[in-house]
Amino acid sequence: MLGESQLKERIKHALELSKADQTEVVIVGEDEQLTRFATSYIHQNVARQEVDVRVRVVLGKKIGLGSTNDLSDEALARAVDSAMTAASYQRDNPDFLSLPEPQPIRQVNGFVQATKSCTPRSRAEAARSICLPARDQGLDASGAFATRTYEYAVGNSLGIFSYYPTTLADLRTVIMGDEGSGYAAACSLDVEEIDAESVGREAIDKALRSRNPAEVVPGEYTVILEEYAVGGLLAYLAYMGFGAQAFQEGQSFMSGSVAQKVTGDNITIYDDGLDPTNLPMPFDFEGVPKQRVELIKGGVVQGPVYDSYTAGKEKGKNSTGHALPAPNSMGPFAWNLAMAGGQATKEEMLASTEKGLWVTRVHYVRPVHPLRTIVTGMTRDGTFLIEDGEIVGPVKNLRFTQNLLEALGEAEQIARETRLTREAFMESFIGGIRVPALKIGRFEFTSATEF
Repeated sequence: MLGESQLKERIKHALELSKADQTEVVIVGEDEQLTRFATSYIHQNVARQEVDVRVRVVLGKKIGLGSTNDLSDEALARAVDSAMTAASYQRDNPDFLSLPEPQPIRQVNGFVQATKSCTPRSRAEAARSICLPARDQGLDASGAFATRTYEYAVGNSLGIFSYYPTTLADLRTVIMGDEGSGYAAACSLDVEEIDAESVGREAIDKALRSRNPAEVVPGEYTVILEEYAVGGLLAYLAYMGFGAQAFQEGQSFMSGSVAQKVTGDNITIYDDGLDPTNLPMPFDFEGVPKQRVELIKGGVVQGPVYDSYTAGKEKGKNSTGHALPAPNSMGPFAWNLAMAGGQATKEEMLASTEKGLWVTRVHYVRPVHPLRTIVTGMTRDGTFLIEDGEIVGPVKNLRFTQNLLEALGEAEQIARETRLTREAFMESFIGGIRVPALKIGRFEFTSATEF
């Protein structure tokens, strides 16, 4: 880790080099240690250190960007010059008002020394506790165990300076058999909270129970979605509709729907970067403090998340602390999502289901009609038939094509307990999705797969 004082000095130096009207410097440092395993053997152990510097300058209403992965004086000067040159060739952006000014930032502690100090031996022992039991069952274990340390520093010429160090431990595994597979994962700020044996048992159990899957006819089913599946679908709902840019362009389901009911009363979805049970981060990539934002409350649309640019396009709006690193084409993004839990257990959901499907995980999800929140994807790594309140056997995976808001409107039961998950699009910055399992009354499966 470079530390707050060194990053502050580097940001100050870059700001002093700039002759622009306004300047912003963002530095992200990452130290990753990664152990990968496949066919029940460790095959790779790697370590990498990276630093990413982004310089954004404002000349009147022209905006330019420069970047480097070098913190030397010469590299910072080149990044500033690149940003100035880029700005000089831009057209005026009439919607741009200003970079943000300093605001009080609530401190959160997301740094765990045990995660930073985790050794290759510790990760290897975790992988061993998954691989050997899988091998004993005639199964192949694959996966990865990463421990990461992040540093975020943001400064601008209007007086902002924010620094935040944090850690992440992330374990994922897929257990493969001849005719079935199982998945499990765990993530936390604290590596000591990762129970690798439990993760392995969960995935192995799914793989064993997935042997000899039967075919089922595609159609409309009641489904019980495990937390992995709910997290995956909620991530795409966020991607399609929770940001102010899509909202302002009329491309979000929220466009024209604020204060309208879009799901059942039992659905509440929010974003909270200060939640210690998620993967907190107290400010965004403009140095603006994060806050809890209600997105859907009691089934009613509340509104999207904002960065300073999109907030400036609507009268009376302020940034909610959701800016991504510039440049980006998405606008602000909700990356500390949560869905409120309910009152049920997964056992109660199962017992109350006369006929349906149990879905562990979704795979290869893609938007079909973002405005209508329609996505398509496949089940994966543990799909089972439910009859008379019991799981009676595995089934071959199915493709679904589903309106997500309609699915949430059919949520008959919501689990009391929630689980922290992560999706692939979050790899470039820390962020999690905390969700419960759901029982959905109607879910549309459009075709079958071969396995």
